[in-house]
Amino acid sequence: MTDFFVHSQGLVDEGAQVGSGTRVWAFAHINSGAVVGEDCNICDHTFIETGVLMGNRVTVKCGVHLWSGVTVEDDVFIGPNATFTNDRVPRSKVYPSQYANTVLRVGCSIGANATMLPGLEVGECALVGAGSVVTTNIPAHALVYGNPARIKGWVCACGEKLSMNENAVADCCGKTYHLTNGVLEVSSVA
Repeated sequence: MTDFFVHSQGLVDEGAQVGSGTRVWAFAHINSGAVVGEDCNICDHTFIETGVLMGNRVTVKCGVHLWSGVTVEDDVFIGPNATFTNDRVPRSKVYPSQYANTVLRVGCSIGANATMLPGLEVGECALVGAGSVVTTNIPAHALVYGNPARIKGWVCACGEKLSMNENAVADCCGKTYHLTNGVLEVSSVA
């Protein structure tokens, strides 16, 4: 007996770990050795390979493939058809001794059709715009978009764009944010 839902056309291999309350929809496939946390939503036509580690309350929209070496922390959103890679020098029938590790930190969001190159980290609550190509690490709370993705602003934990004043301070959701040397920090909570 399972305490998660699998659509009749979904596939969870024996040996995959899936947390309670998680929903796996049509044509989604979770490999043996993958770990998916509680209350996740794994939408249609997704693939989660052996070695993927996923936290709780993660949303993976349609058409996403997560490869070995990808770690997804809690409360992450991955938009439709976002693309992840794990091999820095891909060649047919030539396999690396170790795949590159990609980490999506707590609460970050990856927009539709974004491409993530291997071995990168997207910081806590960062927002990657749709169609972006991510080639470098993204700091916490950064708003990035473009090809290549570049920092275009900063977002609150709720996802709203922060309007920095002349002192590089912004308020949102009862929090005060300070931007110092390219690092956004929460300095107080109301």
